[in-house]
Order: sequence, then structure tokens, then C-alpha cells
Amino acid sequence: MCHTHLNPNWHSFLASLPKCEHHVHLEGCLTPSLIFSLASKNNVTLPSASENPAYASIDTLSHRYGHFSSLDDFLSFYFIGMTVLKTESDFTELAWSYFQKAHVDGVRHAEVFFDPQVHQDRGVPYATIVDGYVAGCKRAERELGLSTRLIMCFLKHLPVESAEKLYATALDAGHLTPQVGCQDGESVIHGLGASSSEIGPAKDMFRNIYTSASAKGINLTAHAGEEGDASYIATALEIGATRIDHGVRLAEDPELMKRVAEQGVLLTVCPVSNVQLKVVERISQVPIRKFLDAGVKFSINSDDPAYFGAYILECYCAVQEALNLSVEEWKRIAVNSVEGSWIGGERKEELLREIEECIGKYKGLL
Repeated sequence: MCHTHLNPNWHSFLASLPKCEHHVHLEGCLTPSLIFSLASKNNVTLPSASENPAYASIDTLSHRYGHFSSLDDFLSFYFIGMTVLKTESDFTELAWSYFQKAHVDGVRHAEVFFDPQVHQDRGVPYATIVDGYVAGCKRAERELGLSTRLIMCFLKHLPVESAEKLYATALDAGHLTPQVGCQDGESVIHGLGASSSEIGPAKDMFRNIYTSASAKGINLTAHAGEEGDASYIATALEIGATRIDHGVRLAEDPELMKRVAEQGVLLTVCPVSNVQLKVVERISQVPIRKFLDAGVKFSINSDDPAYFGAYILECYCAVQEALNLSVEEWKRIAVNSVEGSWIGGERKEELLREIEECIGKYKGLL
């Protein structure tokens, strides 16, 4: 995505603004070039050009990524892409490729989703997946100065039993520890989420897992209110989620929106993704202005940037082009992003100071 109409000072400001990303799927960072590279390395056979013309070349796959017709259309490519990940180093390379790009875009803290079930179904051991991603996170912390968090997602299109087995595996490994009082860096997995097809599976299909995890003090989020209506958000909150991924359909339920605002629930909004997956026709229809007016806290995120053609800075720029927000509104978004992050108070204070410095530097220029 190219944002040619943005004032250079605004672009510089948005690039400099310290960002927290809460909604990015590591598997959604598999670029076509990395897919073809890892497929060759691991002897993975991608669909032939006759089976799916998109896989004829890197260029044809890149072009197809700009033309998804729906969430399920996107997911079909997403799950094919995952098949190239085999070894621990593959998962590390994928995570590192995301963190490098995020760092350039001004991300200071990243909470990243990963989807073990699909890899396990292909015979990849749980430890290979987790150890690979953890190594990528540690490298980002060490070399780029990012703080990171791993969020393990359960997939709604797979049987509940598969998620329950994964949850038990993570608990047995000691990877899911209570977050209250947990020092930064202590946990391996810092939260649980739920993603994949929204309409179809039961709204509360992970109720038992969420009830158990909530009782253990484990952080919980859930994809809701993207394709599904606001009742999906209400159910996610009811079963224990304290954060909502997407959540744009919240604007259709004023009472629920008021409650979400009062409770300080953070929505992890993905505007470019919403356009790419036909949730809305254009960025201006994403209810960002409504959320600001209603006091709903949200962060702006990239979701699956390799597939949707926009990493986080491009998403920030797209929002500014569409809505012409003020510096104060961007400050509120940045501050709420920090305060809604699953990090300790010391790191939050550090990031809030960086935001103040950035705002001070640009306030007279915009």
C-alpha cells in the first residue's frame, strides 16, 4: 500500500510514534518470497499452477493476495502457506522477519499470535513451534530493544477436543503461568486467544478452556465482531476474554459499546484487514471515530500483513488519510495501546515517556 497523499510531517510523526501491536498473526507474516524459499528448503510441494494459478510464481501469489473475496477465501491461502514451516529455525526466521519490519515501523512492544494446532496436525511437534517462536522473540528483545509477548490461538474451525489437548500440553509444559504479579519475561506464553472462521462454530465453543484459564489468572483475548455481529463480542466477554480482537461490529450495539468503554476493554482493530476481507468497503467505514467519541479503547494493528499488503505503519497512515485524526487523538490511541498491553508497570512507564517525547517534538509541526 502506498500513501502518497499524506503530508510529509504527518508521515514522519506516525513513523516516529511509539507503537504497540496486539493483533498480528506470525503465520500471517509469511510473504510469498518466504513461502517459496521455505518450500524449496523443506521439499514442500505447493499447489501446481494448474490446481491454483496463484502459485505459479511469487508475483502471481503476491497479486492474488490483494484480491480476497472473504475471510474464508483468505484462510484457504493462509493454511496452505503454513505448510512450509517444518523446523524450529523456520519458525524463528518467520518471527524475526516480522520483528525486523515492525521495528522499522516504530513498534516498541509486540504481542503476537501463533497457531500450533495446524502445525501439530502436520506432525510438527509442539516444542518445535514454541521454541522456534520464542527464539525469534528473544532475538527481537536482544537486538532490537522490543518487548514481546506470545499469544497462543485456538482455531474455531477445528474440533474443541484439539484445542483442549493443546491447552493441556501447554499447561503440562509449564508455559502458561498466571500473569498477575508475573515479572516481565517470566512466562513462555503470555495469553490465549481464539481465531479463524467466526460464523459457523458455536460462539462459546472454548468456554471450558476459558473458564479454566481465567481461574488460573491467564490473560485471555478472542477474535469477535469481525464477520459476526456484536453478540459474538458479548459472548467472548462473558466467557472470560478481557480483550477483543477486531470488535468493529461493536458499533452496532450502543449498550454493549457503553459497557465496553466503562470496563476499559481494549479492541485490537485492524482497518486494512477489514477492507481486504470485505468487512467494510473503505477505511472511513471502520468505526474508529465512533470509538473515540464513545471512549472505547483500541489499538490499530496489521493482522496478517504479508497477505493484506500493509504492516502497522501503513495501517496508521491509511487511518490518518481516511479520518484526519488530531495529534491528541493519536496520543490517546498510543497511550491506550500501552495501557492495554500485557506488560509490567515499569515497561509501560518507559513507553508512555517515549510517547510524550514524540508528541512534544511534533506538536508544533502539525
